[in-house]
Amino acid sequence: MKPASLPSLLTLLLFIGLAFGGGTLMGISFSAGEWYAGLTKPWFSPPNWLFGPAWTLLYILIGTAGWRVWQRGLARCLLLWIIQMALNFSWSPVFFGAHLTGLGLVVLIAMLASIIAFIFETWTKDRTAALLFMPYAAWVTFAGLLNGAIWWLN
Repeated sequence: MKPASLPSLLTLLLFIGLAFGGGTLMGISFSAGEWYAGLTKPWFSPPNWLFGPAWTLLYILIGTAGWRVWQRGLARCLLLWIIQMALNFSWSPVFFGAHLTGLGLVVLIAMLASIIAFIFETWTKDRTAALLFMPYAAWVTFAGLLNGAIWWLN
């Protein structure tokens, strides 16, 4: 396998920057705050400090997967990548901004569906891109359980 060219590496950084930058912007704009602190949470709720490092790693993986499908001209895969990013970026405004835990759960379910669709679509076309999305699928599944439990308890 030949090394990536400079334009290709710059595009990779752009994809990672888009994923990480958009996620960070949503996290800063719609932080957990007092409202979230006051909610009843399930016993399996992780400590708040875990979310930043987890999402940092996930956004690097997500950006890399997006870059890979873009590099290969996989238009349908790229569309699924864009859809899941739009859903990803919409969750914080819905859950933390509007305090709509039930609608947040709906967004997470749609996000998970688009992540799974991405994995299935890329599995035979770019296995690495599919594998890069596996931790993301696991985390969003967990986030959905957490969101659902918060909705139920409150």
